[in-house]
Amino acid sequence: MKQTCLKYGVQLILGLTLSATATLVFSQVKIGITVSETGPAASLGIVEKRTLQLLPDTLGGQKVEYIILDDASDTTAAVRNARRLTSENKVDALIGSTTTPNSLAMLDVAAEFGTPMIAMGAGAAIVEPMDVRRRWAFKAVHNDGMMVDAIVEHMVKKGVKTVGYIGFADATGEGYWIRLKSQAEANGLKIVANERYGRGDNSVTAQTLKIVSANPDAVLIAASGSPAALPQVSLKERGYKGVVYQTHGVANNDFLRVAGASAEGTYLPVGPLLVADQLPADSEVGKIGRDVIKRYEQKHGEGSRTTFISNAYDPYLLLDSAVRVAAKKAKAGTPEFRSALRDALESTKEFAGTQGYYNMTATDHVGLDKRSRYIVRIEGGKWKLAP
Repeated sequence: MKQTCLKYGVQLILGLTLSATATLVFSQVKIGITVSETGPAASLGIVEKRTLQLLPDTLGGQKVEYIILDDASDTTAAVRNARRLTSENKVDALIGSTTTPNSLAMLDVAAEFGTPMIAMGAGAAIVEPMDVRRRWAFKAVHNDGMMVDAIVEHMVKKGVKTVGYIGFADATGEGYWIRLKSQAEANGLKIVANERYGRGDNSVTAQTLKIVSANPDAVLIAASGSPAALPQVSLKERGYKGVVYQTHGVANNDFLRVAGASAEGTYLPVGPLLVADQLPADSEVGKIGRDVIKRYEQKHGEGSRTTFISNAYDPYLLLDSAVRVAAKKAKAGTPEFRSALRDALESTKEFAGTQGYYNMTATDHVGLDKRSRYIVRIEGGKWKLAP
């Protein structure tokens, strides 16, 4: 498993584990991060890691050390990483992991060590319902339910009456399904197909044949990254002519590349970053998004933007603000500092990030609202704001 140690915004060690012989000057604040740099979620995790490499050498006005581990899109590895970062590296906060299942798996470790954790997975189950475990968990990504609501609103607007569903056979797919079912019932939509598939599957022929046979007006694919392209392509190959919806989990170039022409006309909900240059010039979240996009594309090429930049960048922004508050109450590296950091995150109000405005409370550890979501349509391989 890979480990990267970022200090002062510079990558010092890549592909090596820390050892007693390593010569490092440790910073005052330590942030432990686990991302899915390899495995099925790699198209997301690689972007998140690249974004982390853009961060400055201070956090909340103090020097910072980022320790990044790869969990290979595996829940067991994510837990192992989280335990190592908290028990051995004694980090002040955790960021990760890339997916909902991995983020959920890390909850017990964060609670056990009293370490605030900002997840990059989308599932609402990471922070809901609030309990002793989730008290230490926050999320800088829109809840799956919030995005399903936007999708259903758009379906109703377009006159959709029947819906087919296919999602991952894990916590991600289940979370989207539960919300779709309740919102469909509330809005008079009839669900005529409910199918699942694995993140590592290479065929969904049986599932898409059932959906095509049911002939729904629209299909929602609840998946993420390039694996979400599999049912998209399969539906088109089998002659499906209805409207296809994806989730914000596909807002990256790898999905566009793999899905190809089959993605044309697809609708999906996104946060502000992906459409930052289509927002008004005076939009605060638009300005923040345009700035980080510029820096990311300078390093990784024009057009390399993806919504997963936000997943890694907003945890930094939130922690940068929270560290300033916590540092007035306790010294970094202590349980008191971690507790103060948790409290500061929970007190975040009207804070602008690339995902939108955060207003967190004791029962809402995401805090994003309807101002932070947009529906886009894929046209010519680009994300266009939908009317």
